[in-house]
Amino acid sequence: MTSHRSGSNTSGISEFLLNCFVRSPRWQLWLSLPLSLLFLLAMGANAILLITIRLEASLHQPMYYLLSLLSLLDIVLCLTVIPKVLVIFWFDLRSISFVACFLQMYIMNCFLGMESCTFMIMAYDRYVAICHPLRYPSIITDQFVIKAAIFVLARNAIITVSVPILSARLHYCGRNVIENCICANMSVSRLSCDDVTINRLLQFVGGWTLLGSDLILIFLSYTLILRAVLRLKAEAAVAKALSTCGSHFILILFFSTILLVFVLTHVAKKKVSPDVPILLNVLHHVIPAALNPIVYGVRTQEIKQGIKKLLKKGS
Repeated sequence: MTSHRSGSNTSGISEFLLNCFVRSPRWQLWLSLPLSLLFLLAMGANAILLITIRLEASLHQPMYYLLSLLSLLDIVLCLTVIPKVLVIFWFDLRSISFVACFLQMYIMNCFLGMESCTFMIMAYDRYVAICHPLRYPSIITDQFVIKAAIFVLARNAIITVSVPILSARLHYCGRNVIENCICANMSVSRLSCDDVTINRLLQFVGGWTLLGSDLILIFLSYTLILRAVLRLKAEAAVAKALSTCGSHFILILFFSTILLVFVLTHVAKKKVSPDVPILLNVLHHVIPAALNPIVYGVRTQEIKQGIKKLLKKGS
């Protein structure tokens, strides 16, 4: 533990130690291989998707621009969390500087919110495409995507900035071992000597306001989509409508299911090992990122053809 000051921290702590799976140390060994493979898959698949959308003229449409935004967010989230976790697993380099810890906390909170918001905008895109197909070209334009991207960035960057600021301003009076693989807000805040009620409340209210409102709007969009689809008489039209929404809906399920399980394990703390929420928190930053581009690549004919063209050019 170091004794000099750092930034706004008046406690004498200049670094933290991330204590991964302290109750299940064997997890580190057998988790490192699948985690590194998932990380490489996430980086590679998202990079291929971004390059395909960039180079294939037929994919220069608002729906694919939103998908590009999702891929960029996934890449940043993965790079923020997974390399550090793997370094801990492989080399036991558990220390993280005071500034790096709170920067990681900010990026995680901000970008998870951005991802949720992007899903909500993609749900609106599908709603307009199915419920108002004739008006779709005039509503979902390139300008709409630019405005949506600015909204996604501004909303989450501004709302989530208070979380790391409040945590960084706490007085840390000696303990610097974080019982987590990542700098999660409450894992860090509970090390301080101050009352962390406000931090806990902010995390809860902020999280449910951002993610909760997005999920409600997504649910509303899909309810209206389903109602519109059921009114269609032609089976082919129904199949096409459901297919266009299927990929997007699968991605939302990946994102929200892991999040829901994570919340439930936190609620049932006494019944599950404390290492389980930590594991879910880490996996939430890599599993959706690895699966998102694959789901779209497999289920979307235009993307599949674009990737084939790209591979042919490369060979």
